[in-house]
Amino acid sequence: MAKLSIAVVTYNSADEICACLKSIIDSTSKIEYTLTVIDNASSDNTVEVVRACFPTVNIIETQENRGFGYAHNRMLGSDSEYHAVVNPDITVCGEVMAELADFLDRNPQAAAVTPRVFNPDGTEQFLPKRKPTAKYMLLGRLSRYFKPLAPVRDEYTRKNENFSEPAEIEFCTGCFMFMRTEYFRQAGGFDESFFMYMEDADLSDRLRDFGKIYFYPGCSVTHNWGGGSSESLKLLKYHFRSMFKYFKKQKGKR
Repeated sequence: MAKLSIAVVTYNSADEICACLKSIIDSTSKIEYTLTVIDNASSDNTVEVVRACFPTVNIIETQENRGFGYAHNRMLGSDSEYHAVVNPDITVCGEVMAELADFLDRNPQAAAVTPRVFNPDGTEQFLPKRKPTAKYMLLGRLSRYFKPLAPVRDEYTRKNENFSEPAEIEFCTGCFMFMRTEYFRQAGGFDESFFMYMEDADLSDRLRDFGKIYFYPGCSVTHNWGGGSSESLKLLKYHFRSMFKYFKKQKGKR
């Protein structure tokens, strides 16, 4: 049994998957791991590229695109101790996987952990760390257009806090989630009714039933994030649909 299973879900990711997989393979030598690509019926040559360039990488083809969560849940049967959910637009440098596994080894109260995330230009990418609320989601989104609303987004991401040590957070970003496999399985994995967006917040809520989620600033990854929902009307609709689904689900828990 490998200590760590790593899963990357792809959809028409031929242009970025090689950099992602190469960075994981080149930077992960201190922990035994398996690496799996789950392809959501790409119409480009993503699968062919992975097969040709990375013959040791496992490939699961879903045959149809049923969303981010559905694809990642193909890994619920993994017998690893830890499981990493990694976006295809992520690259890692250094022994990030081993460092995060060591953090969970040393902190039995932790259910999941996420590292610092940087943009390709070296600036930090401030991602949500608090539980989503309507204020954070709506006003925070508008902050890119109305500067007076910037403090709302900053509060959501905890941008102005000095994270020099690991800190407990409420939201583990889906671009890079590192969790205990047993808790991933016991939580039921991702809610597959979310096609895309908000499924990471929803899973974070359920993981916190088993333990704490931490932000670990001691290591980092690079995220070549396009901010797709702000540029595409179709993706924006998906985002709002998922927001309403998330808040409706939260209301049902009260």
